[in-house]
Amino acid sequence: MEPCQATTEAVASPKPATKRNLLSSLMEAAAGLQRSSSFKEDSYLACSLKPAEKKALQELKQLLSTSPKAISMWGVPVAPAAADDERADVVLLKFLRARDFDVGEAHAMLLRCAEWRREFGADGVAEEELVGLKEVEGVVAYMHGWDRRGHPVCYNAYGVFKDAAMYERVLGDADKLQRFLRWRVQVMERGIRLLHLRPGGVNSIIQVTDLKDMPKRQLRAASNHILSLFQDNYPEMVARKVGSTAGLPPRCFSSAFILSTMHPSNRRCSSTSPGTSACLIRSNLLCSSSSLLFADADTNSSCHRFIRPEFVPVQYGGLSRPGDLQNGPPKPATEFAIKGGEQVNLEIDGIEVYPQTHTNAMVACLAVMLSQGGATIAWDVAVGGWDVDYGAEFVPSDEGSYTVVVQKTRRIPGGAEEAIHDAFTAKEAGKMVLSIDNTNSRRRKVAAYRYCVRKPSM
Repeated sequence: MEPCQATTEAVASPKPATKRNLLSSLMEAAAGLQRSSSFKEDSYLACSLKPAEKKALQELKQLLSTSPKAISMWGVPVAPAAADDERADVVLLKFLRARDFDVGEAHAMLLRCAEWRREFGADGVAEEELVGLKEVEGVVAYMHGWDRRGHPVCYNAYGVFKDAAMYERVLGDADKLQRFLRWRVQVMERGIRLLHLRPGGVNSIIQVTDLKDMPKRQLRAASNHILSLFQDNYPEMVARKVGSTAGLPPRCFSSAFILSTMHPSNRRCSSTSPGTSACLIRSNLLCSSSSLLFADADTNSSCHRFIRPEFVPVQYGGLSRPGDLQNGPPKPATEFAIKGGEQVNLEIDGIEVYPQTHTNAMVACLAVMLSQGGATIAWDVAVGGWDVDYGAEFVPSDEGSYTVVVQKTRRIPGGAEEAIHDAFTAKEAGKMVLSIDNTNSRRRKVAAYRYCVRKPSM
């Protein structure tokens, strides 16, 4: 089903200031990645390695073959490693790339990481029950869904620490900070378990950081600890970093940069000017192909798919609600764009009524007194940045019937985040029409919707 569009003339007025949500930031940020011809994720296929890189890999394997202790990283034996174990090649290449294929430095880094993992107990931290951190689980950092290329996505949101009481409970002293760091490592380890760690597979995650209400001064100590910990022990584990800077003034971008780059190695980072629209930084912090996107652009780029809306959490303007991913893949959403000065009508056709069936003869005799069972239509709608008029109505197929106003047209403000979730049970055949009116804006909006029609239970 395609959106049925009716275009009207754009209002000739100055372009208003607009507010953005994370969904629109993600979808617009994708356009920056798609336009960047230089972006290419590192490959772990042997045929793609340069001769010097293959040589470095073999030299590192030779060094590790003399290790007096067995070394395993994320369930992959690397010392000693089987000659034909491609998983070991993936892990070793991460350390080599983190040190620009300097074999000596990569070897030293790997040994330090192995020692830290033994002391920290990193292999078992994913199963631990950490006391006192229930209120940050699923809020501050959590794995949720995948991007279009199959990378697991980790969401980070530090705005909750703007609350002084919350900050004190979680990060108020040295012991609490260490416990929080252990929890943050736990989230990372759980994310790595979702990776394939094999050539041609998914070997890194996506980091999305929501910088809204970020208390940069209070988080400085925690961010420095996490920065140091992850840069030393999780090389090349992040494919891309997306920072939503909605509402942040330019002076905050330096702190935004720190919190968005939680997983660097020790490479040099190229720089750009903050405040640019969809600022793509070709960063060597993670790997030669990693990218950092500050996505708060006032752009009119196409609605490219970076993370599909059904995988973006609902609190960020996506369609994914708590528990949606526990019962298998979610129902896909349809993505579309609404031009400035345009109204889009989304029509859900084929809504029918179903005769009531009865096995009991007495009940069957009374069936004539019962109305037919109507289908229930449920839908989700999200518009990046909103600032539109939205309404919903049911239009019966019978021309003699009246249209039912399900949702009276109302203004959705620009600051709205959560997607609309609604349902309606039809008493007769017809169609639902969801209207999204952008005629009072000159700005193009990205949007998504999905629906399901359920037959009545008999």
